[in-house]
Amino acid sequence: MRLHVFSRPVVRTALAAAVATAGLLGTGLAPGAQAAADNPYERGPAPSNSSIEASRGSYAVSQTSVSSLSVSGFGGGTVYYPTSTADGTFGAVVISPGFTAYQSSIAWLGPRLASQGFVVFTIDTNTTLDQPDSRGRQLLSALDYLTQSSSVRNRIDSSRLGVMGHSMGGGGTLEAAKSRTSLKAAIPLTGWNTDKTWPELKTPTLVVGADGDTVASVSSHSEPFYESLPSSLNKAYLELNGATHFTPNSSNTTIAKYSISWLKRFIDNDTRYEQFLCPLPRPSLTIEEYRGNCPHT
Repeated sequence: MRLHVFSRPVVRTALAAAVATAGLLGTGLAPGAQAAADNPYERGPAPSNSSIEASRGSYAVSQTSVSSLSVSGFGGGTVYYPTSTADGTFGAVVISPGFTAYQSSIAWLGPRLASQGFVVFTIDTNTTLDQPDSRGRQLLSALDYLTQSSSVRNRIDSSRLGVMGHSMGGGGTLEAAKSRTSLKAAIPLTGWNTDKTWPELKTPTLVVGADGDTVASVSSHSEPFYESLPSSLNKAYLELNGATHFTPNSSNTTIAKYSISWLKRFIDNDTRYEQFLCPLPRPSLTIEEYRGNCPHT
């Protein structure tokens, strides 16, 4: 008969686990419920690579159109939101299109992000020629409408908001985060802005660039944006491999995966998603480069 000998560290580990479980039982919580009790903002089941790469998450999604005639400060848009109210309120994200573009160019992100447990507002801008500073103000106007006047305002936790945008909308994303430091997450997608430095930002920011971008080259836009962010800020730089300036205009698994992870981690404070951001993702067929500071705080 083979004897199994356990070292003292293993015994101590087992003992610690037993004590922890006993503590949970003493509070009336099952072990799986502890994380949810510690973080009331968690939404949805525990994530996996397949769940965040899927075209849809665990929530059924409804949508409603917002006419430009019924709002001021931006050009209307479409709100996507989890149909069920059983889980309480959700964080919210507003997304701006780029120069000369309409909300249809970023529409794929609406249901994809909403199905993971967010209220998402893809907007049109006042004119398609609006510059980044104007788009930044419009993102904030859309957030204010969404949380104060929209038909889904009661589904939203107004303390947990984020912004995203493509091209000049990405530049506008940085402008919005600079103006409203209470925002929890910002994601400029192949962003364009004449301002290259953003040391004032206090919002966790994921900068997404594309290696083949000839409109807003990473060397002139995304990389300087990222490098100028404070070293103490939760920040990351994702450079897409084999991509162009317009890659964010079509359904893209890599953009979705890391956007979902970033929004979950910082809007929902959901540390279950830290595993997809730290250790830093390695170069692959879809990732040219990934930089960041880990672990996130």
